[in-house]
Amino acid sequence: MANIRAAITGVGAYLPDYRLTNDELSTMVDTSDEWIMQRIGIKERRILKEEGKASSDMGTWAVQDLLQKTGTSPDEVDMLICATITPDMVLPATANIIAHKANIHNAWSFDLNAACSGFIFALSTATQFIESGRYKKVVIVATEKMSSIINYEDRTTCPLFGDGAAAVMIEPTTEDLGVIDYINRVDGLGRYHLHIKAGGSLKPATEETVANKEHFLYQEGQAVFKAAVSSMADVAAEIMGKNQLTADDISWLVPHQANLRIIDATAKRMNLSKDKVMVNIKYYGNTTAATIPLCLYDYEKQLKKGDNIILAAFGAGFTWGSTYLKWAYDPK
Repeated sequence: MANIRAAITGVGAYLPDYRLTNDELSTMVDTSDEWIMQRIGIKERRILKEEGKASSDMGTWAVQDLLQKTGTSPDEVDMLICATITPDMVLPATANIIAHKANIHNAWSFDLNAACSGFIFALSTATQFIESGRYKKVVIVATEKMSSIINYEDRTTCPLFGDGAAAVMIEPTTEDLGVIDYINRVDGLGRYHLHIKAGGSLKPATEETVANKEHFLYQEGQAVFKAAVSSMADVAAEIMGKNQLTADDISWLVPHQANLRIIDATAKRMNLSKDKVMVNIKYYGNTTAATIPLCLYDYEKQLKKGDNIILAAFGAGFTWGSTYLKWAYDPK
């Protein structure tokens, strides 16, 4: 019997209409377009402005786009995994809310919190369920309303992040395609450098925590940058070595879109030219778990069946990892 692999068979997405440009941001905090572009590489980011809308809404719209593009009925979906650090609420899981809103009634679902590594951790998880033969159609949706946890008075963090969602369909294949290998790692010491101070069981919400703005993202930029550059580049190079891949073998690197300098460092470590690197950070900023699938969505028409692709990410926690896959379909 042929081995079963898990393959991405479709990509959907949703991006809010509102564009928060660097010029507008410079009226809110002490920054400038030149400063942001030189240090980060972001020109604008999308922001979900609609009243009463949350991560589940963007995730639902991305899933509906995916189902329509792949010709899939909601009733055919076996499982839905939602990668997010901006859930609608502490409970229930945002995955459950998305499943309900997308009319997915024959699946079970759950949230996965790995910050910017959320998509590749979810992909590794979905792969196990597909390879077991138990499930045929698994949806991964990465959705983040980062604007809900960002302090727009903090010039060190507010230029970095945007809102958005993307979803992929994972299905079994017996061809030499799909997820070939992955390496995922964590280091809990990273929590000291990148976290949200209040709102959890360690420090529940009080008037004081709200007044001190402790429910917004806290980041020590230099420590995070240093760890991201080394860890993301190292794990991408490691998975290439493990699978005896050279730069010539790689069709695309799909890096997490946090900072253009981190992306460049990872590509350099892999000896890849810039034309093999997916980059859209300029227009979306860091959408955390959604950055990698949004790249796949933007570049989908350039991907060809059999392309060797390396995914690489680094996130809060710290979390990081890399996935090696062969693309499963030609442009549609």
